[in-house]
Amino acid sequence: MRKKSNDRKKTARSRGPRLFLLFVLFVGLLFTLLTSATGRRFGVFHQVTLEALGPLQSLFTNISIGSIRLKDRYISLWNLQKENDSLRKELDTYHALLDEYREAYSRNRFLETELKFKKEETFPALMARVVGKDPSFWFQTLIVDRGKNDGVVTGMVARNSQGVVGQVVQVSDNYSKILLANAPSSAIDAIVQKNRVRGILKGAGEQGYILQYVLKNGEVEEGDIIVTAGIGGVFPPGITLGTVSAVRSKRRGMFLEIEVQPAVDFARLEFLYINLSEEQLVIDEMSSSLSSQGE
Repeated sequence: MRKKSNDRKKTARSRGPRLFLLFVLFVGLLFTLLTSATGRRFGVFHQVTLEALGPLQSLFTNISIGSIRLKDRYISLWNLQKENDSLRKELDTYHALLDEYREAYSRNRFLETELKFKKEETFPALMARVVGKDPSFWFQTLIVDRGKNDGVVTGMVARNSQGVVGQVVQVSDNYSKILLANAPSSAIDAIVQKNRVRGILKGAGEQGYILQYVLKNGEVEEGDIIVTAGIGGVFPPGITLGTVSAVRSKRRGMFLEIEVQPAVDFARLEFLYINLSEEQLVIDEMSSSLSSQGE
């Protein structure tokens, strides 16, 4: 009990100076307000009060101004963020439209090139669209939307404006399977265009072609154009196959090692042409084979 009474006495004693100090500050503030309102002058006490309250008023004013500035800056940043979000959405929209325009332009250029190729070539060309791919390494093939009903038969050559695409190996009523020229199971009689050096162009998958059986004394250099030789009646002569990308001569062996970059971009094939004139060649070959067997 005594302890509680002592605590109360101490609390009451500490309140006295605080109340007095608050009273003095209140009186000083009141004098300041009266002076500002009436324009009268006071003595030393008023001046001391002003000196005491001036820094506090200055502090409160700075805090108030800082708060207003902070609020304005926050609102400005918020509006800027909203504007940035809106501009970002517009930019994304424009990028999407630009991609569409680029794709349309690229497709238009491609179709113009293919149409020009079809007009300039003399063979009856049947346009076919690629609808599927066989990813197997050894038998790399494409499926196109043309078949027996369109006059396609096994053995016909597939081409585009860049060069040889491959050869038809299987046909149904409305679809055909084409063995790509760069498939490892493919082999084409080829020659170097500038000097007529002959060889066999073997497919090497993604690595392109390998020109085999070219003797070391054959003058073959990087950049030489390789075309079909036209032997065997399957591929007409002079069709572009690719460009020599590397030539190596080893100590052992009789032949050069020649790498050829395909003229056709097999990874981006969308359309191709089937040479319908090859049908007669296939029929002639079959007739000749039957005649020789009969004899």
